[in-house]
Amino acid sequence: MKEQVQAALEKIRPALQADGGDVVLLGVEEDGTVKVKLTGACGSCPMATMTLKQGVERVLKKEVPGVKEVVQDQS
Repeated sequence: MKEQVQAALEKIRPALQADGGDVVLLGVEEDGTVKVKLTGACGSCPMATMTLKQGVERVLKKEVPGVKEVVQDQS
């Protein structure tokens, strides 16, 4: 599933990069939770949660069967 998630993130990445940000895949859990880190402008943007849930999570759930949730690493 990790390879499928990475491929789906590649489709999202250009839109994030156009706004000065990016997304890094940190891991995919057995329960379908995908851990990512938003970087650049996306990491400090007040709309980051909306980008994560309405953008990244929506696309990953559509593209990759088994994805249940996308969470952002805060470290």
